[in-house]
Amino acid sequence: MTEPLVRPRRKNPLARTRLPTLPPQWRSRTSHELTRAAAEGRFALQCCAACGHFTYPARDACPVCLSDELVFKDAPHGGTVLSETTLHIPADVYFRERAPWRIGLVKLDAGPTMVAHLHGDSKEGDTVRMSLQIDKAGQPVAFAQPQTETPHMSDDKQWREMTADPKFRRVLVTNGRTVIGQEVVRAMKEAGASIIFVGIADAWKPFPGEAALRAMEGVTIVPLNTADEKSTFDLAADIGAKIDILVNTSEHIRGGGLLDRHGTSTSVDEIEQSYMAFLHLAQAFGPVMRMRGADGVNSAVAWVNILSVYAFANWPQFGQYSAVQAACLSLSQCLRAELRPGGVRVMNVFTGPLDTEWFQTVPPPKLAPRVLATGLVRGLKNGLEDAFIGDVAEEVRQRFAANPKALERELGQ
Repeated sequence: MTEPLVRPRRKNPLARTRLPTLPPQWRSRTSHELTRAAAEGRFALQCCAACGHFTYPARDACPVCLSDELVFKDAPHGGTVLSETTLHIPADVYFRERAPWRIGLVKLDAGPTMVAHLHGDSKEGDTVRMSLQIDKAGQPVAFAQPQTETPHMSDDKQWREMTADPKFRRVLVTNGRTVIGQEVVRAMKEAGASIIFVGIADAWKPFPGEAALRAMEGVTIVPLNTADEKSTFDLAADIGAKIDILVNTSEHIRGGGLLDRHGTSTSVDEIEQSYMAFLHLAQAFGPVMRMRGADGVNSAVAWVNILSVYAFANWPQFGQYSAVQAACLSLSQCLRAELRPGGVRVMNVFTGPLDTEWFQTVPPPKLAPRVLATGLVRGLKNGLEDAFIGDVAEEVRQRFAANPKALERELGQ
């Protein structure tokens, strides 16, 4: 049975912070289809279009019929542990620092046999549930965990290396004035976050939900205006070394495309409140989070951006907003590459129209803020890089993958 995680003691400020190390990270271009599946929380393998045989690892021809028509598709999750071993003195620096480390040989229900990281509650002969996870190096790896829930299952040390569970971690939610920010705070609290810092710009201005936010145990209100570079850097100097998970909830949503707007003042506000805010946060908090990627139980683990799914394909009804979101998506990919040496993952949460005042005239379906917040936390617990929450976001994802040009035309009608 997994030992329950114990709340870590306060760190000795004089103790050296361990430098981050990464597991082996080289993969073939073909195997990056596994990366795509792992980033979205899917278990996908190569399948031969000619004979239907699943194969692993990724290769150029089917080992059964030699056909080169191999496509990646979702595969059955089940498997059986054939053998297991525990590494006490691994050769690789990353695993040596985290030894003992368990791996096993798993026979998949889909057919292939693969080497996988083993959850502590899985042993030889057990049936397991397989998943593809993104490791600290940003690469896909196979993970085997029990088919059914076990006590303290999410506290397994190897599983926590593959995820960003908020339990006992310190979180910064950058904008607590919005209903989205407040729901994220509640969801993080329910997930077991130890301290939640909530950024509030112009604290002298009252806002709906303020009293409930201030009354929450473990919630600390901090002054933060992400559009202001000085405000952001001042807060980072104060609490930057304490942040394990940063959730960027900055937003500025206005309708309109190019031709219906007169002037650029609204567009400038969108850029300042979204893109420039993101840039300020990244430059202020990013470097110290990257250095704290191996800082014990509550090391820096994740940066979360809440983005519109229309960052992939412009929605002319909210055309300039979509364009700014596309810029933020591009910036997040840059941030992901720069935080990866520290083992800190960047998770992008994509949504369709939200059930908030700025999408008032948009017909349903719309995503409730509470559903967004719980989906965000679920994505952290499962170690995702890209979480598409809600029916609209999932539909746009699928249509963009199938035919981006058709999606562009349909959104423009």
